[in-house]
Amino acid sequence: MRHHKEQYLILLIEDNPGDVRLTLEAFKEVAPLAIVSVVQDGAEALDYLRTNVLKTNDSTPDIILLDLNLPKRDGREVLKILKADPILRFIPVIVLTTSAAEQDILRAYELHANCYISKPLDVDTFFSLIGKIKEFWLDTVQLPSQV
Repeated sequence: MRHHKEQYLILLIEDNPGDVRLTLEAFKEVAPLAIVSVVQDGAEALDYLRTNVLKTNDSTPDIILLDLNLPKRDGREVLKILKADPILRFIPVIVLTTSAAEQDILRAYELHANCYISKPLDVDTFFSLIGKIKEFWLDTVQLPSQV
């Protein structure tokens, strides 16, 4: 079981530079010691996880923040691959995307997303959201120890 810790490893899979910048700033405020790794497309995300987690058994993210509309391999495909992998499937995947479309929400849950959140447009609301994600997913829930 995980316990509260000061340093978190977060994988942000996001291709929008503005959203990346905003997310990094929000984590700097709510979890100053968090290490946020950023990848900008689905293929890069899978390479990152295969290299850092599966091959070296190092740097397993505490959470993954996943945008749906990504170049190369979209978020749905990434989610499907992650949740089919016996090691990677235990990493909580939070779909954080601009889409509020019912079919996107349903598909994400069908693919075993841990939660689905539509990105708020307001900066203060976005910062608050990142604080809630940190509080719930990093400080509150109990997950299996890293495999």
